Amino acid sequence: MTLMSARVANMRDSVAVTPSEAYVDFAPDTTTKPDLKKSLADATPDDARTNLGNTWWVMAILGHLWLFNIVAILGLTYLKCFVMGPVQGYEWVLWNDSCWWKLGLLMPLPYTLICFIGIALPFKTPNPAKYDSMKKRRLDNLYILTVTKGDNREAVQRAWNAHKHLEHMHPAVRVHVLTDEPYFFEGINCYTCPKNFSTTHSKYKARALEWYRQTMRFSEYDWVLHLDEESVIDDESVQRVIDFIQHEKEFHFGQGIILYNQYKYWSNWFFTVADALRVGDDVSRFALQYGYFHRPVFGAHGSFLLTNGLVENAVTWDLGSLTEDYQFAMKAWDHGFRCGKICGIIREQSPLDLVGFMKQRRRWYVGVRRLPMLLPKIWTFFWTLGLLSLASFITSTILGFRFHIGTPYWMALLTDFNFATFLYLYLMGIFLQDLDKRVNPLLMLARLVITVPLTIVASFLEGGSVLYGILFPPADFDVIKK
Repeated sequence: MTLMSARVANMRDSVAVTPSEAYVDFAPDTTTKPDLKKSLADATPDDARTNLGNTWWVMAILGHLWLFNIVAILGLTYLKCFVMGPVQGYEWVLWNDSCWWKLGLLMPLPYTLICFIGIALPFKTPNPAKYDSMKKRRLDNLYILTVTKGDNREAVQRAWNAHKHLEHMHPAVRVHVLTDEPYFFEGINCYTCPKNFSTTHSKYKARALEWYRQTMRFSEYDWVLHLDEESVIDDESVQRVIDFIQHEKEFHFGQGIILYNQYKYWSNWFFTVADALRVGDDVSRFALQYGYFHRPVFGAHGSFLLTNGLVENAVTWDLGSLTEDYQFAMKAWDHGFRCGKICGIIREQSPLDLVGFMKQRRRWYVGVRRLPMLLPKIWTFFWTLGLLSLASFITSTILGFRFHIGTPYWMALLTDFNFATFLYLYLMGIFLQDLDKRVNPLLMLARLVITVPLTIVASFLEGGSVLYGILFPPADFDVIKK
């Protein structure tokens, strides 16, 4: 049996249509529609499932947290600047000599302003009452696709064990695993990209995705939920993905929140706190993008990326980038496709060691910087300025012991706003992940306290990764061990 034999299922000709033609109302499917709770209970009892989460509570809290976010960030800024300010030596002057080495502390301001706006706006959640009165968009297939090189057999098996029951949720759901030859897994729905398959530009993950796209021959009624090998999605979030497909007709691709609490959560404090910022980023900056802009101005993540077959066929995965997900989203935007927010969660894990962490961040930084579009270059420019901010922090700390010069209040207000926003994003990331894991409230409080000093370490880890990317850019795609 060859690797491209009977595993190629549901192959059919793609229909060439425009976005406006594809997104029309379809009558609800009145054929066999199983009772979700009953079918899942019959198929997999809770004690046998490995994809349990607390999605409903996390989304419910996020939907009502925006006012608290504003008060917390502005309150912390006021406290640090005007209450603690006299102790820290803040001065009512316009300029002094210390401003020269403290200017770098203002560099994160564009990022923190964007995140503050995103977290201060109401977190948009779906309206089930509205869904009940709407005609559903046609859905033939939803491919839940775990993409992996295949050499990490343990991670692949964990993902399969977590997802294999999901086909009982809805007649359209298909659970697949995509690997590179020679890695193939018997006993699961494994599709393996052969070595002799080639594209014009793409390699590694994008090459496998392009083979899968050509093999499956998507139509505009097919959707693909892209997951990394360590990604796990729960039943509630899959239902929310289906709701997005069937009811959010104006959007052609979407993304939800990624948590990093699936496996070995808090096994390494430094990487757990570092990835907490990514959670905060999802509920602030990316919530602004998907909930309000509906265009990938900040790019996209490679996991929890839901794409329509029409988008896949228009953009393809023949991209040739270290960050193929970001490039795919930008090209989809160029084709006129719009994106929306999926109010669901997937759960991943943080890198296991410092080398893996540095390589992961380095690939993101260099990959985005090399993209031939304006916006990615602007964002990586500000990303690079973070090094100047860290250098300014170190210089200010050292020189502060030698020269006792106060900070002007206007500069202190802006730098303290940066500090308050960053700290809050880290704390929010830890809080949401602990809430999702149903952590004891006392332990949750202890972890929030621990997070505060660890944010400094996390900031230096992030800055070191950028410097690593500048000095030693990767020649190829780094696959890290998880």
